[in-house]
Amino acid sequence: MEQHFLEFVKTLPDRENVRSLSLAELDQEARPYGRITSNQSLSYFSNVRNRNARDTVVFGSDRVATKKPTERQKTIQEKKDQTLKAVEAYLQRAPLIRVQRTIGDNKSFNPKCNLFLSVQRSDNIRQACLWSHTLREYSSRDAGPELYQVCIPEWPEEERQVLVFPELNLNVVLGIDYVGEVKMGFLRMAMWDAKEAGMLSLHAGSKTVTARQASGSTKRYGMIFFGLSGTGKTTHSCHNHGLNARGEGMDILQDDIVFLANDGSALGTERGFYLKTEGLHPETQAVVWKALAGPEALFENVMLTDGGEVDYADLSLGGNGRAVIPRESMAPHVGPNIDLPPASELDGLIVAFITRRMTVLPIVSKLNAEQAAAAFMLGESVETSAGDPRRAGESVRVVGTNPFLLGSESEEGNWFYDFVKRNGDRVQCYLLNTGGVGEIMERDAQGRPVIKQKVSRIAIPEMAAIIRGIARNTIEWQKEPQFGTLVPKQVEGADLGKYDPARFYTKEQAADYVQRLKDERRKYLAGFPGLNPAVVKALG
Repeated sequence: MEQHFLEFVKTLPDRENVRSLSLAELDQEARPYGRITSNQSLSYFSNVRNRNARDTVVFGSDRVATKKPTERQKTIQEKKDQTLKAVEAYLQRAPLIRVQRTIGDNKSFNPKCNLFLSVQRSDNIRQACLWSHTLREYSSRDAGPELYQVCIPEWPEEERQVLVFPELNLNVVLGIDYVGEVKMGFLRMAMWDAKEAGMLSLHAGSKTVTARQASGSTKRYGMIFFGLSGTGKTTHSCHNHGLNARGEGMDILQDDIVFLANDGSALGTERGFYLKTEGLHPETQAVVWKALAGPEALFENVMLTDGGEVDYADLSLGGNGRAVIPRESMAPHVGPNIDLPPASELDGLIVAFITRRMTVLPIVSKLNAEQAAAAFMLGESVETSAGDPRRAGESVRVVGTNPFLLGSESEEGNWFYDFVKRNGDRVQCYLLNTGGVGEIMERDAQGRPVIKQKVSRIAIPEMAAIIRGIARNTIEWQKEPQFGTLVPKQVEGADLGKYDPARFYTKEQAADYVQRLKDERRKYLAGFPGLNPAVVKALG
């Protein structure tokens, strides 16, 4: 049925109920549904305000199909053919728009996006408009492949679902008007195609930095930042880390998805960034703050006062407020290219895994190849009370920090391990803990978290100082006895002594936290058949 449905979708541009719109036409038709901010930018609002992983099902061969579906997902699987028939019938009569954009900007891999969106509710044109501003124009001359996505936001809420057919390059979104669902629908398909082309798809930001060395010369490094949502991936991808000395600087490339090749290059995907706005502050995130103050910013689900003032601290509309901004608005910290060059054209590649833990994990650790591959597989952070209060403090682990990964997870880990081993000293890997040290949390009789001792948080300027020291090669490293990694003796601009677990825990308490984390990691890594054994035992 899905092959038939895809062939039907390809005929939609010829139907009378389908209009093809350019970016300028989208802007014009979406504008009446936005509110104008005090900066003359536009602010929009959706009913659904997060991606809907619970109702997402991947179909296809055993390589990609959803494993261990929930009862809800089983129902979606059983009704798949019935649903596609109903959608096909609806698409023949509903008012639709067709929008075409392109992922990437290179000569070899440019997935071409074909979005068919219902505008039964005319304000839903906003969904296509904001998404379109993240990508570049479509060209039939691009390499492809062609990707197809159908989105019907007004589909009944009780039948809300996302049907993913990666091997057909088809995605169907029903009952969801959230821009991020369309954005990631296309990027998820592109990530599968990149994997099939021999690349590793990363949920990561990328940039280059030029840093002055002790000798007085400068070195230019590529940087890749892995991180789950809320850990600081975008914050540090778009931060200059105080690299303000003569000859220093940065070129922000990407903040979300890149495709890593064997030579260390990383193909970019987007021309505009879809940024999370929660907690933005001009002192700690100056580059992003300035970019969002321009009239070209497009906001989604961000608090806007009666007078048109944007308030990032007011989370009345939820904690997932977003903004779309063109890369150019981050000038002078961006250039024309969105691709990270091969490692041979740089002085090296710095890979940072960003986690957010609150007890005994060092603030920064330097990793060998095996430890780096383990960190890639662990993709770890902790649940917060804002996310799921009953799970607060529990470990959250997503391979590659990539919730959109399709196919064998062990293959991904082995690919990354081989990549780091093959490149030797040209690739440096680090684990950055943007959480802190010292928290003691217990649970009451109802299982609710009770904080007995607050965490000592690492501030953004301190983490920036650490990254600056890494880029300038001013940090002297020493062995860390608990986890077997390397940690700094000291860092200019950051007092890491504040985060010594001995300041917060007895020896017995600290040892217990360390052992529990090691045991969790071993058990988790053992669950990936085919993963290189050296990776499984790398972190203790």
